[in-house]
Amino acid sequence: MEQSPLDPREALAELGRFRLGEAGLETVVSQIAALARRGVPGAEEVSVTLLRGEAPQSLAYTGALARELDEWQYAHGGGPCLDASVSGGVLSLPDMATENRWPAWAAEARDRGVHSSLSLGLPIQEAVVGTLNVYGTRPHAFDPEGIELAKTFAAYAAVALANAHLYESTTTLALQMRAAMESRAVIEQAKGIIMGERRCTPEEAFALLSRISQDSNRKVRDVAAALVDRAIGRQP
Repeated sequence: MEQSPLDPREALAELGRFRLGEAGLETVVSQIAALARRGVPGAEEVSVTLLRGEAPQSLAYTGALARELDEWQYAHGGGPCLDASVSGGVLSLPDMATENRWPAWAAEARDRGVHSSLSLGLPIQEAVVGTLNVYGTRPHAFDPEGIELAKTFAAYAAVALANAHLYESTTTLALQMRAAMESRAVIEQAKGIIMGERRCTPEEAFALLSRISQDSNRKVRDVAAALVDRAIGRQP
């Protein structure tokens, strides 16, 4: 169902209401794309590109047209979307018929019914950047006031994305640390069992666990967990 245009002020207010932990990164990106389409005058389709390392990805898009135009740029290694990601600036293409910076991409866009676009860089984290891509179906779809509004929207969106990315990264790191601590705990328990049975040193106990791990092609943690389970009677 087509959603009605949104007052630009309300679109910005919606961005400010995002709360850490209430939605994942992909959900936040999808909401940003949807709000931009409704809140930026002249926008017909919107996508959000994320560039992590060397791999660009359209993490959200309001329609197949936006995704396909993004992916054409990824496949050909150039275009306003990628350039804005790297520079963090704003690239306005008011008329694809007279665009000479990316003529091949402009021709592709015209063939698909897009005649103007905005690409707004989104600095998110040191190793993660992105772009808000706004596509119009007529030349000069974005007047100076609309471009300024899009810039303000992109600045709000960059903060929301940075917060969401930081929260996701921190959560992932916390889970990894918890798993590592649990692995260390079970390995220490297994070493204690071996030391008690064999009257050996901690180093010798760990060497035995490592040798069993290699011989059975299992992780040391799994070998240790099996030994602990056996010792407390969870398995034969």
